[in-house]
Amino acid sequence: MLNELIDIEEKILAGERLTREDGVRLMRSSDILKLGHLADISRKKMVGNNAYFNCNLNINYTNICVCRCPLCAFSRDSSEEGGYLLSVEEIKEKVIAVTRMDVHEVHIVGGLHPSLPFSYLEEMLQRIKGLADNIFIQAFTATEIDYYAGVSGISIEEALIRLKDAGLDCIPGGGAEIFSPRVRKIIAPKKIPGERWLKVMETAHGLGLHSNATMLYGHVETPEERVEHIITIRELQDRTAGFLSFVPLAFHPDNTKLSNCKGPDGFDDLRVFAVSRLLLDNIIHIKGLWMYLGEKMAEVALCFGVDDLGGTSLEEKIVHAAGAITPVQTSREILIRMIQNAGRCPKEVNSIYEGGAAGEDET
Repeated sequence: MLNELIDIEEKILAGERLTREDGVRLMRSSDILKLGHLADISRKKMVGNNAYFNCNLNINYTNICVCRCPLCAFSRDSSEEGGYLLSVEEIKEKVIAVTRMDVHEVHIVGGLHPSLPFSYLEEMLQRIKGLADNIFIQAFTATEIDYYAGVSGISIEEALIRLKDAGLDCIPGGGAEIFSPRVRKIIAPKKIPGERWLKVMETAHGLGLHSNATMLYGHVETPEERVEHIITIRELQDRTAGFLSFVPLAFHPDNTKLSNCKGPDGFDDLRVFAVSRLLLDNIIHIKGLWMYLGEKMAEVALCFGVDDLGGTSLEEKIVHAAGAITPVQTSREILIRMIQNAGRCPKEVNSIYEGGAAGEDET
């Protein structure tokens, strides 16, 4: 085991791009400490000793969704008990409340509601932006944009232009799941195919909208399918340079139709972060969301390629509906402490990495 990755290590130290085959070997490796060591070298080349976080409000404007994916514990049918749709006025009041707490970033995602007009999304953005000049909005996954454009009879490009004009600053990376058609048929059979998700993102990047990219792991996918997903993201990034971070998301099976899946263990979490960092030589940031990992594992992940712990996530609902036992929110002070515990320099930024307050650069 001491020498199983020596050729890959030599490529990493020489700054050479890793191949699919390298990725599969890394994803199948049990030498977790070597993976962490190599990923930490790559992380430091990218960001020095800095680690990032933001302070944000999560708004899930509806849980009513026509997809009802087996992987999801959050969605409801329109006639089902517990289904809801927030009014634009209710959303506005939530934002007003957090701006009084010095929170100025809003993350917005929701279900694919069968009767929402596209104008609802536009009005939501306009009303939020109208509250203050310094509010930053990350909103609407590629899945939502594709759906609401389709039911409104407009193109993806027109939808993105209208959302940008209404106040959209950047796009989250959700809905990517795993691009493998085999896997999507099991975990999200009604969701848009991976090719469509990539098309939405490529169009957004062409219009100057940056985004994240995600990968949901720990369900029915193989190591090869994980690597293929990551490489596909890398190939699009080569063309557009529009992805600002890659966000591996651990599957939480509780209350889903895939509750027989056990989800990933801690070693798998660290392996996925490390391999993502090593393969994605063209995406600066690897994000490990503290609410998926818990505080202690999030600190450890900062030594396995992660350089961003996500945000305070006030009112997050989706992963907690699936059994996450982390707090539903945290504070700026706790995120700073977590980063400092790992020996990193905390930097508070928005979702396009503007800002940088909280500590001096350390390289």
